Amino acid sequence: MPAKSIMIQGTASDVGKSMICTALCRIFSNDGLRVVPFKSQNMALNSFVTEDGGEIGRAQGVQAEAARVVATTDMNPILLKPKQNMVSEVIVHGKHFLDMDAKSYRNKFVSDAMPIVEKSVRKLQEAYDVIVLEGAGSPAEINLKDRDIANMRMAHLADAAVVLVADIDRGGVFASIIGTLALLDDAERARVKGIVINKFRGMRELLDDGITWLEQETGIPVLGVVPYMDVNIEAEDSLALSALRFKKPKKDEFAIDVAMIRLPRISNFTDVDPFFDEPEVGVRLIANVSELGTPDLLIVPGTKSTIDDLAWLKAQGFDLAIENLRACGTKIIGICGGFQMLGETLLDPDAVEGNGENAQGLALLPIETIFVGDKKTVQMSGTLTDSAMELTGYEIHLGRTTILREEVSPFLQLADGRVDGAVSADGQVIGSYFHGLFHNRLFTRKLVNELRVKKGLTLLTSDVKSDAERREEAYNMLAKHVRANIDMEKVYELLNLEVKA
Repeated sequence: MPAKSIMIQGTASDVGKSMICTALCRIFSNDGLRVVPFKSQNMALNSFVTEDGGEIGRAQGVQAEAARVVATTDMNPILLKPKQNMVSEVIVHGKHFLDMDAKSYRNKFVSDAMPIVEKSVRKLQEAYDVIVLEGAGSPAEINLKDRDIANMRMAHLADAAVVLVADIDRGGVFASIIGTLALLDDAERARVKGIVINKFRGMRELLDDGITWLEQETGIPVLGVVPYMDVNIEAEDSLALSALRFKKPKKDEFAIDVAMIRLPRISNFTDVDPFFDEPEVGVRLIANVSELGTPDLLIVPGTKSTIDDLAWLKAQGFDLAIENLRACGTKIIGICGGFQMLGETLLDPDAVEGNGENAQGLALLPIETIFVGDKKTVQMSGTLTDSAMELTGYEIHLGRTTILREEVSPFLQLADGRVDGAVSADGQVIGSYFHGLFHNRLFTRKLVNELRVKKGLTLLTSDVKSDAERREEAYNMLAKHVRANIDMEKVYELLNLEVKA
């Protein structure tokens, strides 16, 4: 029997669709069902690398883990990664397909995408009991609907009951729900079987009159009101960078000050997430030099366009500021594109990064990067070259980097025999392609303790939970929270399945 399908759509971006999908994946898994996530087309700068080296949206990687299944590219067959000037990298089944501008994608590629998407859906339908589909943005973008392959077209294809999620925290929740429904055609509106009001703060009973009116006006039941919850699960949308976690703490608020530069095309920014769990550590997101100050640790993150973001960084004056921080003793770590920027020269002979122009880096490490068209996407593991500490992570990059002089040493000895990254002789500057570096919690605690020793502070214990343990706790906490605030009996009725718990 083909899998039953439920689809979570939203009144807008960042209303919490991914979190609700993640919660349902864990709930259904806890209830003994074989459940799988799916998003036909995802646009995100935070991606996930599957075991076989495919690149998919990070949300689907997270949801797969919550569902207790191995992530595959069938769960997100098409991924768009924005680059510049309305151009995105189009990734099909985990591999680079081509770079395409928005108009060409809309006019030429979308029709070709449906057979790819349908094949993945049919494959998942045969292998699982339940598919949890995630929509993109809003299903009511009337200028995009004829080419929208991520919302109602997918609901029809998978014969999915649609639950519409609205974010009350941003205001206008009833207007956003009514407006969305009004812009759907009759067949689309008939797909909407339930409404969830998300990110609620305050007294639940104050919503009762509004909910009664909404149900009478639309004829669609409100399945639940989910209170706001700051759950420690990775985000994929750059909108999350505006979240309260980056609250720009005062310099004297935390013992250790960590700053990350907000590059215009920042990617895989969740690399920094583990620092939020470290005691007495404050994390700041810096968009201009005036905010920089003198942090204990500066992180130059990944980027979708290294040369363009390097030019921006220099135009903002960050190059001189980083040079001054180096002289002041700030530890500097560059990840992926940030690692490339820390080098001396960036060469683009085949115009992989744009127009083929070369660039001079920040010259904090004696390395050279050449951009090539063969994209590296792989899960990886290795050990620190200065200790036996084992680390796991993943690579997503186009450049190939070589060390020019022996004044630096490699950062990691990889399990496949390669080496990764570079470390300055004094250990103050580190560069690496290793995404997920800080999710190795013992490494991060070791790093924080090094910073604490430098400031004369007492050491923190090395007794820390692994990242896998933290993620499991977060999935179960989120599932419990959503189950307590959504009528799961009605959800099972929508799926024509018996309630399992």
